[in-house]
Order: sequence, then C-alpha cells, then structure tokens
Amino acid sequence: MQRGMQKYYDRITPWIRERWLFFFLLLLVFMFRVLVRGSHYAVCYALWIYLLNAFILFLSPFTDPDEMDTADTKLPRKTGDEFRPFIRKLPEMDFWSSATNAALLATLASFFEFANIPVFWPILVLYFFLLSFFMLRTQLEHMLRHDYVPFNVGKKHYNEGTIRF
Repeated sequence: MQRGMQKYYDRITPWIRERWLFFFLLLLVFMFRVLVRGSHYAVCYALWIYLLNAFILFLSPFTDPDEMDTADTKLPRKTGDEFRPFIRKLPEMDFWSSATNAALLATLASFFEFANIPVFWPILVLYFFLLSFFMLRTQLEHMLRHDYVPFNVGKKHYNEGTIRF
C-alpha cells in the first residue's frame, strides 16, 4: 500500500497548480458546509490551527540558525551571486499532502454529530487571528534577523535556445 501511495504521489508531484486547486476547492466545500449548517466550529478551528502550523513549518528553514551552535548554517540570502535553494522544514508536497488530508478529515468529521462540540465561535475567530498575527510576526522577525527569503526568487532563468558565454 505504501508503494502504491508513493507511486501516486510521484505522478501528481509536477501538477502543483492543480493539486492546490483541489485543496482549496475541498476547503471551500468544508467552509460552505460549516457556514450553511452553522455547526462544527471546533472542527473548523482545529483545521485552521493545523493549517497555520503547517504553513509556519513550510516557511521555516530546515536548519534553524537559532538552534545551531556553529556558523556552518548557510541560509539563502537575498544578495550574492551564487544561487542556493531554500530547503524547508516541511517541503511543498508534504505541506499539500498534510493540508489536504486535514481538510478531508475535517470534512468527514462535519458529517458526524459527535464532532459538533458547542463553542462560542467569535472567541475562536478572535483567538485564531491573534495567534496568526503573533506567529507570523515571529516568523517574519526570524526571516529578517537571519536575512533569508523562504521562496526561490532571484534564480536566473535563461530562454531556451539562447547561447551564453
């Protein structure tokens, strides 16, 4: 079964835009279901906290300079001639896979009444936005302190057929 899943993942890996479109459609279906039914707010909150945590891991470098004692940690800088790709703590395919699985599980949980825990949803929304603000601010400060960009920008792309000497 593991080999079958790996074969499936290998086949869909190049389809980045289509994979994320599927995830956002699934998320839209779940959110529509929550809003129309007016229930399962705790499941919705848990899903968004999980997605926030996965996004923070996606933005984080594989080796954190704050945790390393040596100066060997080399993060890709905004400046410099040599291109070094940003190596993530959570790669894009794993991020998509875990986010999609979480959205599928949340959608499945919205069909069961035992998962409908009564909560006061405005408090959860406020807490989620505060938590998002502070976590993303901390991540941005980390990026500025260590002078890295978590996206592979700045790599030179040459047109096919052009000769460079």
